[in-house]
Amino acid sequence: MNKSIRRFKQSTQAGFTLIELVVVIVILGILAATAIPRFIDMATQARTAKISAARGALQSAAALAHAQWVLTGSSAATVSMEGTGNVDIAFGYPSAAGILNAVNLSATDYSNVTTAGVVSFSEVPARANCFVTYTPATSLTVPPAIAQTTGGC
Repeated sequence: MNKSIRRFKQSTQAGFTLIELVVVIVILGILAATAIPRFIDMATQARTAKISAARGALQSAAALAHAQWVLTGSSAATVSMEGTGNVDIAFGYPSAAGILNAVNLSATDYSNVTTAGVVSFSEVPARANCFVTYTPATSLTVPPAIAQTTGGC
C-alpha cells in the first residue's frame, strides 16, 4: 500500500492542471486588452512628436540663418550656412526657397509642398491635418510664422 501511494503522488506532480492553464490564459488576455490601446495611442503621439521635431528644426534653421544674416551686415540676399550651402534671404530670414536649403529635412521622412509662398512639411506617408507650415517674413519687423497642425496625426 505504501508503494502505491508514493507512485500516485509522483504521477500527480508531472504538470499543470487545466484550471491553472486557463487562469494564466485569462490573466494574459486581460493584460493584452489593457496594453493594446496604449500602443495604439503611442503611434499617434509618435507622429505628433515627429511633426513637433520638424517645427523645432524650422525654428532653429530660421534663427541660425537670421543670425548669419545679421553677422554679415544685414544686407545680403543669401547667407552661407555650413552643410547646406547658400540660403536665400527675404527680410532677414530664409525665403520659401531658402528654408528648404536651411532646414535640410530628410526626404525619406518628410515631404514638402510650396503653395503661394508658404512651405508645408508633412511626414511620409502624408496624413491629412498632420503638418507644419513655414510662412516667410513679410517685413523686417515681422519674423516668419511657423505653425503646426496635429489634428490628424
